[in-house]
Order: sequence, then C-alpha cells, then structure tokens
Amino acid sequence: MRLSVKPLSEYPFFLRPFFWNQRRKYGEVLIPGLLWGRVPMLFTAVAILYGVLDRRRSPLDPVLRSLVTVRVSQINWCAFCVDINSATLLDRSGSPDKITHLNHWQDSEKYTPQERLALEYAEAVTYSDQQVSEDLMTRLSSQFDQDTIVELTGLIAFQNLSSKFNSALDVAPQGFCQIDGRTSNGTQH
Repeated sequence: MRLSVKPLSEYPFFLRPFFWNQRRKYGEVLIPGLLWGRVPMLFTAVAILYGVLDRRRSPLDPVLRSLVTVRVSQINWCAFCVDINSATLLDRSGSPDKITHLNHWQDSEKYTPQERLALEYAEAVTYSDQQVSEDLMTRLSSQFDQDTIVELTGLIAFQNLSSKFNSALDVAPQGFCQIDGRTSNGTQH
C-alpha cells in the first residue's frame, strides 16, 4: 500500500459508525474506507453514493450489479475490489461459476442475455480505447428503461472511481472471497 492509514481513534467521530458497520459486516474495517477517511467529507460523499447505488430497491438485479462491479474491478487491476466484490457476487449468486468465468464472459454460457449486455456496456464505458455505440445503446434500451440505464451507468462510473482509487494506492485484497482454497484473484490461500 502506498499510503498509511491512521489509528481509528484519529478519525472524526461521525465516521466511526461507518467503520463499526464495516467491522460488523466484513469482520474488519476496510482499508479503502480508512484511506478515504483521511478526507472525511470525501469519505461521506463516497459512502452515500455507494449506498444509493447498492440499495435493496435498485432496479438492477443484485447479481447483475455484482457482475458489473467485479468486471470493472478486473479491468482496472484492483485486487481489493475484485476480492470484496467477488465475495458479494458469490453470496448473491450462490455459485462461484459467474466469478470463475468472468474474464471470458463472451465465450461462456453462464450469463443471461441481460447480464451479457450489461457486461458489454461496462467494458465499453471502462476501457479508454472504446466508446458506447448507438447500436449498444439501442440494445440496452430494449432490455432496460432509461432510468435503469442511468443507474447502470452510475454504478459503472462509481466502480471505476473506486477501483482506480484503490489500484492507484495499491490496496491489497483482504481475503474476503475464497473459492476452492484460492482467493478470487487466483492465488492459493
């Protein structure tokens, strides 16, 4: 990791409930949270945005949301994000298949047509040498209403922000997702 985190006692009191909730949910405080927390108002804004995008009443299916976040994380070389988002995907899908085939989703039958379309869109938005074509937007519009496309785009943009932040600061995985004794990035555990 390229920057240090402060002891929990040095963070403002209004961030401590966020850290408490992370410890309750994940068993430990998330390193990216401690890094974002060095600028408390920035942390608060990011946490609120994430909460809106990952709410229960999102028009996007939870498995689809997780697929998109893992794929964007893979593209941006964010080991931490792949780890934590893969754990969420495993929990939501109930099977490691969607994780283990995600690098080659185009050639896999593990994904629904809607998931494949969302993954194609996520890649078009994320890769800097690609653009979203009119054809892709037409196909998206056949599967999702306009509000849902806005939400999907926001999710992709947020995951790009998060994964680029963590990747730039070299945030290591915290070991949340293990499949067959291996972590989500393929290393033996």
